Amino acid sequence: MNKKNSKNKKIKAKRIFNNSIVEIVVILNNLRSVYNVGSFFRTSDALGIDKIYLVGFTPDPENNPKMNKVSLGAEKTVQWEKVKRIGDLLKKLKREKSLILAIEQSQKSKNIFDSSVKNEIKNFVKKNKIKKVALIFGPEVKGLEKRVLEKADLILEIPMFGQKESLNVSVAFGIIGYEIKSIVN
Repeated sequence: MNKKNSKNKKIKAKRIFNNSIVEIVVILNNLRSVYNVGSFFRTSDALGIDKIYLVGFTPDPENNPKMNKVSLGAEKTVQWEKVKRIGDLLKKLKREKSLILAIEQSQKSKNIFDSSVKNEIKNFVKKNKIKKVALIFGPEVKGLEKRVLEKADLILEIPMFGQKESLNVSVAFGIIGYEIKSIVN
């Protein structure tokens, strides 16, 4: 594919994604790796994500110049905000009638690729006139805290078929992000 065709396809895809009906925001709760956070920014730019909330000790672009190595400048194209406590943020998002989706493996998590789960999300968005969907990601080793999971409307997971129990958090975001984008918009 030549550069001109590639550029036209990117413009067309961006136009489709930016005509979103439902806003999508990402919440990074206490992620340690500056490189994972940089990857979130880059993927968020590709998806047309509306905002990233950097919660707790999650690295931010202003204080971590290494992030640009992975984000390739996406920290300048994606809105972001530093937040101290996730509880306050979730209360604010709930007041704004947001659908809160936690991405975590747990007893209550549902397979993101299951058609009944996709329909559940679509119906919830439609029935409750949801204008914003928040995707919460936590630290890779410990995962999201129980108190955060309890505040989510739904807990989603990506099924694993190999020996390892999980994907890198930023890789999981790429999969979940595109899936949610296709479901709600």
